[in-house]
Amino acid sequence: MAEVKEFTLPDLGEGLTEAEVVRWLVEVGEVVAVDQPVVEVETAKAMVEVPCPYGGVVTARYGAEGEELAVGAPLLTVAVGADASAPAAAEGSGSGGADGVVAEADGADAAEDGGAGETSGAVLVGYGTGAPPARRRRVRPTPVPAAAAGQVNGVASGYGRHAVTPEVPVRAEAAEPAPGPVPVISPLVRRLARQNGVELRTLTGSGPDGLILRADVERAIGAAGAPAAEPSAAAASAPAADAGEVRIPLRGLRGVVADKMSRSRREIPEATCWVDVDATELLAARRAMNAAGGPDAPKISLLALLARICTAALARYPELNARVDTEAREIVRLERVHVGFAAQTDRGLVVPVVRDAHARSAESLSEELGRLTGAARDGALTPGELTGSTFTLNNYGVFGVDGSTPIINHPEAAMLGVGRIVPKPWVYEGELAVRQVTQLSLTFDHRVCDGGVAGGFLRYVADCVEQPAMLLRGV
Repeated sequence: MAEVKEFTLPDLGEGLTEAEVVRWLVEVGEVVAVDQPVVEVETAKAMVEVPCPYGGVVTARYGAEGEELAVGAPLLTVAVGADASAPAAAEGSGSGGADGVVAEADGADAAEDGGAGETSGAVLVGYGTGAPPARRRRVRPTPVPAAAAGQVNGVASGYGRHAVTPEVPVRAEAAEPAPGPVPVISPLVRRLARQNGVELRTLTGSGPDGLILRADVERAIGAAGAPAAEPSAAAASAPAADAGEVRIPLRGLRGVVADKMSRSRREIPEATCWVDVDATELLAARRAMNAAGGPDAPKISLLALLARICTAALARYPELNARVDTEAREIVRLERVHVGFAAQTDRGLVVPVVRDAHARSAESLSEELGRLTGAARDGALTPGELTGSTFTLNNYGVFGVDGSTPIINHPEAAMLGVGRIVPKPWVYEGELAVRQVTQLSLTFDHRVCDGGVAGGFLRYVADCVEQPAMLLRGV
């Protein structure tokens, strides 16, 4: 007899607690192999294809595309064993047929081998090669009423433990609540039903695929003769359907960015200083470097030169390569410099990290910056490539602006911003000339240093931009 194994959303690393289902790569009833990618999810940091550690027949999927799942929540169930190779074994469970299966956890066998004889070779945090399965699932035939044969889009939504999502009957006094997850997305709908004693399982939703809407709950309240409860503050703030407003959930990458920015502003007493700089010589030095490398040599980017200048400045002013441990009330200075750089992508703002930037040449920095930028645009950055920066470089000049007061990338202590480089009148060697001018701004955590250190750092960076030969003193 086949054994049904439940595969839960693994910990994808770096403390992530949830992920959004972007695209299912398998269907219910489809045969999957060990380590075959089954779903594409979007975390707050990257797009990830999640491989399944079991081989067999998919009996159920949990979570519709666009739905957020918590780490540890069920992703899908797979029928493993001698009978798992027959697609018909999954039809009853995945489609809610008369011979549906109920997956029952057996805690006593949790430490034993799953009996499939195969283990996953794709290691993600939380499961992988050599790890015994956390749970065992047993298959037993269970009669399922014909009325419970439906399933919303073939996907068992929510975090329920049954492979079948039954249809919910119309509300009636004698109706028994149907088992399984309730097709409700909005928390406001759930709250309204709870406040008025409406059993959601007894309602038939009028939305797509039986989704229960607020109007369905209000009709049930009116039919019962009960006055609708006063909506909560969150519900009262929700606009009418025809109000002409669009509400975008703060989740995924956008939600994490919002939380991180809010935390930075809440915890860090930041200050900003800035200076106008003549970048003419830096541009000339870059042209000379690229010309010396020949037509086939990789080009050195301006951002790489700025990153190299920043690492030299941090060697002189290590106070800014630090973070604050608020619980211990300590300033933690860091020996290694991992430079993050702001990159705008279709998913939003991300900060890829060049590790050990202090030990890299300008050519190495340029190569790594180019690789990470390409991966960011393709949505292929790993969580490890998006975390651990100790100092951030923000080139907002690409947007055609001159200056900014950026929010520090928590928990770092400083961020250097670079505006656009444009020709401007400038006094050069005592005479008025047209030079390539940019504005540099440094936002810093006032807890780690005072204005003298921040000003010294910014002045050194500005001097290196105006006279790149200054870097030769450290060679």
